[in-house]
Amino acid sequence: MHFETLQSISINGTLTTPNDDRCGATAQLAWVVDGATDLAPPGLLGQQGGAAWLAETASLAFGAALAGNIQASCQTAFVRIEDQFERQKTRDVIAAWEVPKAAFCLAQLTDNGLSVAWAADSPILRMSGDDVLWCTGEPDTSAEAEDARALGDGVGAARALSGAVLEDRRAHRAQDGHAALSPDAQASAAVTRYAHHDIAVGDELLLMSDGFASLVTDYQRYSAQELAAAVRSDGLARLAEEIREIEEADSACLRFPRFKVSDDATAMWLKIGG
Repeated sequence: MHFETLQSISINGTLTTPNDDRCGATAQLAWVVDGATDLAPPGLLGQQGGAAWLAETASLAFGAALAGNIQASCQTAFVRIEDQFERQKTRDVIAAWEVPKAAFCLAQLTDNGLSVAWAADSPILRMSGDDVLWCTGEPDTSAEAEDARALGDGVGAARALSGAVLEDRRAHRAQDGHAALSPDAQASAAVTRYAHHDIAVGDELLLMSDGFASLVTDYQRYSAQELAAAVRSDGLARLAEEIREIEEADSACLRFPRFKVSDDATAMWLKIGG
């Protein structure tokens, strides 16, 4: 079996801000990496922001990481990311919150099915005819929405990454055991989760960053089954447009509390070939 790419899309949250998502696929591996928004100006890694650096470095590492099982593939990638960070950082880390973090999901085809790995909130949906299954557990962003709600109305429009919002996000990211990919191979391994699923020729996968999965989580526009049907009928580009339409209609972030009006949104729609 092998992966066949039907469609992929990756759009930045705003037209003038770089996209910190990355995605890719080989015959046996597919991945999405979602760099967590930088909480300070560039500096630790030169002029490039940490989110973009980690997303790009991790994407390249996953692309070269195929091993006999998904745990070994992940460990190969984690070690490469750590090595790159140690060689490319321009100074010592001065605060835990400035270490770049990312959500990710990885899918690997094996002789006996599909293995997946993930950290944080980039989910994978398997579509086998009418049978639809979250391979990475049902995504849940309610905790972040509650954090945004607690900081007051209009967070995303008026106070993103400043004042109380910035301090709250820095404290959150500096927590021990923060469940995300990082340049620390041991820490990345500790928070990565794994699962194995049956897969058959003709089945489809949808790998997403949380910005795309928001159609199910934050905005509750679709159930998993409805999202699968919409992908098949309308394609990824129309769904990305729908995300932005929902967000523009709630640009003050009042109906759907969040830390910024629009997030980077990435999805890969794959089919299993024989």
